[in-house]
Amino acid sequence: QVQLIESGGGLVQTGGSLTLSCATSGRTVNNYAMGWFRQAPGKEREIVAAITRSGGRTYYATSVRGRFTISRDNAKNTVYLQMNSLKSDDTAVYYCAASGGYGLGLGESNYNYWGQGTQVTVSS
Repeated sequence: QVQLIESGGGLVQTGGSLTLSCATSGRTVNNYAMGWFRQAPGKEREIVAAITRSGGRTYYATSVRGRFTISRDNAKNTVYLQMNSLKSDDTAVYYCAASGGYGLGLGESNYNYWGQGTQVTVSS
């Protein structure tokens, strides 16, 4: 089992940047593919980015491609989401999730463990 703790959220102006971190404890993070999801008020939770166990493959939602970067440091048991050129539409609670699968998990059902979420607010 693995525990996930997100950090790095906050208030940022349009066009700004934030880096979210997801620290894991319990089993080491290299046992899991990882994903970042987000849920905006009144909307369903959606995948933002995903990364395989080794970090060799990544996936990005169309809405964030070219602006966000997912990465992982298995030695530090941490996964990151670098967010640049933030827009008001990026305002949401961001969740880190861990999947026992070997590929890229694109749906919530692929993920076994979830963090508590961190709020990102982009203001104009």
